[in-house]
Amino acid sequence: MSSTVANSLPAWTPRSAGDRILMLLKMHGDKSAADLGKSLGTSGEAARQQLARLAEEGYVESWSQARGVGRPAQFWRLTAKGQKRFPDTHAALTVDLLATISQELGSEMLEQIINAREAKTRAAYRAELETAPDLETRVARLADIRTREGYMADWEHDESDGFLLYENHCPICAAAAACQNFCRAELAVFREVLGPDAQIERIEHIIVGARRCAYRITPA
Repeated sequence: MSSTVANSLPAWTPRSAGDRILMLLKMHGDKSAADLGKSLGTSGEAARQQLARLAEEGYVESWSQARGVGRPAQFWRLTAKGQKRFPDTHAALTVDLLATISQELGSEMLEQIINAREAKTRAAYRAELETAPDLETRVARLADIRTREGYMADWEHDESDGFLLYENHCPICAAAAACQNFCRAELAVFREVLGPDAQIERIEHIIVGARRCAYRITPA
């Protein structure tokens, strides 16, 4: 996997061991205490103590999975409260503004605003990607841009000579939930800036309940 996260910190930077656990669960999904301890450079028991504290505060919860003979394996995941530790930029204000524009100026004006934002985003992305020599470099640069914007993005090669782009956080989730044209515009921008030699489809979507947004990118 080629990660951009280490080089471009998201808006929310973990400081304590508990914060680092929340970040690991946000970025990589459900994990056991042993796996978290290994990632933190400590023991599974030390991670378990942190998890117990976070669970008491309502940020994480555990679940078990049977694995043949013996005790079920225990995993940990973020709760809704834990997800809210990561910023949704000006969520309440944004949703209120969208509703006001739609009510006072009409849905067509709201669509014009989204289109204008899409055009601005497309131009900015194209300026950063235009010198990329190949699709892999374009995907890597796109992930870096999205990480700088707070999406905690990452990418990797998939099994069919293509790529997978992940966005582990959505800093405009409330706005996207209120008006899914933001998601439509986002996908349109990706398709344009990655170029005609790439096909892209969204295979996971935070808005419909997934842990993250994920995109499969294949050479056309």
